[in-house]
Amino acid sequence: MAHASDLMTAAASQSEFIPKMVEIARQAGSLLMEHFRRRVAVEYKGDADLVTVADRQSETLIRDFIHKHWPGHDILGEEGGLQDTGSEYRWYVDPLDGTTNFAHGYPVFCVPLAREHKGTRIAGVIFDPNRDEVFAAQRGSGAFLNQQPIRVSGTANLAECLVATGFPSHKRHKNPNIYFYHQITLRTHGVRRAGSAALDLCNVACGRFDGFWEFNLNPWDTAAGVLIVEEAGGRVTNFSGGPFQLNSRETVASNGLVHPALLKEFEQVFSGRGLEPLPDPTTYRR
Repeated sequence: MAHASDLMTAAASQSEFIPKMVEIARQAGSLLMEHFRRRVAVEYKGDADLVTVADRQSETLIRDFIHKHWPGHDILGEEGGLQDTGSEYRWYVDPLDGTTNFAHGYPVFCVPLAREHKGTRIAGVIFDPNRDEVFAAQRGSGAFLNQQPIRVSGTANLAECLVATGFPSHKRHKNPNIYFYHQITLRTHGVRRAGSAALDLCNVACGRFDGFWEFNLNPWDTAAGVLIVEEAGGRVTNFSGGPFQLNSRETVASNGLVHPALLKEFEQVFSGRGLEPLPDPTTYRR
């Protein structure tokens, strides 16, 4: 982790980085929309995990931009992996979060970018090209949507919450989230599954959702969105309430007010206590 003095120095320079990050994200988003309108070809990496030409071109555009403006910075991207030179700075790049949506013509996807200094994320930008929404945050300076300050919701009762989750595109048979989805659906006003973890986190940050959870997310899925939630006044932990880690594979975000109630539900499910049985479809059919 960076020392306080290092963070102050790095944070002071963010006024020049955030606009450039927005510029990169907008360029990548414009490229994605060109492909989206043409319904580009899809390639399967294995099982239901897919990639498009747009993913690769978007990441190339982003990497080239970063190398041009900050040639000494390291980059971790979904398609290109890690370019590690030992720099104090690292970028987390997802060229297209919501690839399955994109490939099927469903307009819910985005471009998330995060910048880290000595192990501490200090800036994050997420661009939704379909809604022309730019979410941005700088550590210690708040979170913004199209340059307007945003805050998490004030809902304090879990039963009144609208929350979100996601399911993996591959190895779904090994993921237990259907049990969490079922239980939390019964304890809240509703659960949405839109297919973009980064946008789900943004929607927590601006109060559209009151909470979000998901298993097995990658660093490029969460690096920007978690910072945006935190800077908007929210809370992000693992499922037991411990500190969020980029590689923890457990992400639960909320407005903070309902966080203890969400964690209690996770504890109940993991322990097998108080579980409502799934309804029998044959009985329902009769």
